[in-house]
Amino acid sequence: MQEIVLAELRTISPLDDLEGEHLADAIAWVESGVEFCRVAKPATPPKHLVSYFAVVDEEHVLLVDHRNARLWLPTGGHVEPGEHPRETVRRELREELGLAPTRALAPPLMVTCTLTVGLAAGHTDVSLWYVVQADRTEPLRFDEQEFRDARWFRFDDVPFEKSDPHMRRFIAKLRANQKKTAEENRGRSAIY
Repeated sequence: MQEIVLAELRTISPLDDLEGEHLADAIAWVESGVEFCRVAKPATPPKHLVSYFAVVDEEHVLLVDHRNARLWLPTGGHVEPGEHPRETVRRELREELGLAPTRALAPPLMVTCTLTVGLAAGHTDVSLWYVVQADRTEPLRFDEQEFRDARWFRFDDVPFEKSDPHMRRFIAKLRANQKKTAEENRGRSAIY
């Protein structure tokens, strides 16, 4: 399991110095051999691995009004012992949104280390941020026990002041990645 998580982390190219620090911290933490999956609620161990997944459609991102955190967040969940972080994404997509991924999941786009807030505040989530493409016109069945609401936001309209502290940086990185992918696709089509 340690090698799987390290492989996911090593695919990440940091956006900035802060993400570089978070990436180095996460790699050292996993390499240390400590338990990195949550084994008891709410926070045992007090630093544990999370798979965030931003469900996106062009210039929109789906966020949920999380009852516990009291923030608008991407969906996600704690990585279970022995579970690949991408499997966590697939499991949580079904549980939280009633969706099944239609494409293979790419490696995480970003990593963050964040002290939690809300009703279960005070522990550290090491979050792998995955991107899941979806059609925002499809109906959602979100988990009403966990979320007050689920809503699509244009990237420019995300309520950053009421979201994950790294959300603005994530959107910037996502946009840069989308632009790079579009340019690569145009370059490929020009060759043929």
